[in-house]
Amino acid sequence: MTPKKIAKIVNKWRKEALKSGCHNKENGSVTNKGHFVVYAIDQSRFVMPLHYLNNNVFLELLRISEEEFGLSRNGPITLPCDATLVKYLIDVFERGFSDDLEKALLASIVGDQ
Repeated sequence: MTPKKIAKIVNKWRKEALKSGCHNKENGSVTNKGHFVVYAIDQSRFVMPLHYLNNNVFLELLRISEEEFGLSRNGPITLPCDATLVKYLIDVFERGFSDDLEKALLASIVGDQ
């Protein structure tokens, strides 16, 4: 994936996150500034910080999500994985990870398609 394509995906999802993530119409809850809402395929809800949009693993999940579900206009962003994987990825993102782990995660995500 080229840097130009990554930047395009980031900008598109950042705009959608800002539009749909600040207020969740389904349960009326407000998301803190600097965060957006995503759902796992099992309908688990996650509030993510915007800086995750700079992570290659998360970008790949968004790219796959767009291919599988289309770009969300009025509904939530749905990631193509279950809550267990999302929780694991959040934990890994927060702890930081090596280039090798990032490559392994990307290979695993792309290989699951």
